[in-house]
Amino acid sequence: MGSTLLAAARATAVAVSGLAFVGVVGSGTAQADPAPCVVQWDAFTAAATCHDTGAPPGREYALVVDCWGLHGIPNAFPLYAIGPYSQSSPSFAPTGQATGACGTNWGAPSMNLGVITGAHVATYR
Repeated sequence: MGSTLLAAARATAVAVSGLAFVGVVGSGTAQADPAPCVVQWDAFTAAATCHDTGAPPGREYALVVDCWGLHGIPNAFPLYAIGPYSQSSPSFAPTGQATGACGTNWGAPSMNLGVITGAHVATYR
């Protein structure tokens, strides 16, 4: 029992150390793929602002946040894993903005916990 608790404590310490390292190294600002969009992020939040006034009718964008941390395994609830995952914002207009984080998904709280390692805007439709 004692060795099991020690192993769990070591795994937790490694995960927290990794999150701290990614949080310090992984913050920054980047130009999004659609040129009229600007994406900014730090370890815990991301934001995108687009000014695409010449977009075709019906075009929408989504902010995609790349994360590293504890996350649910798709189609395997209630199993969790530690590692990379991504989350998306709801779609937004070409002249709009969106925010995202690693602990929310589509505007609702989730059971995921991680830090942001990158972010970009993707064309939704």
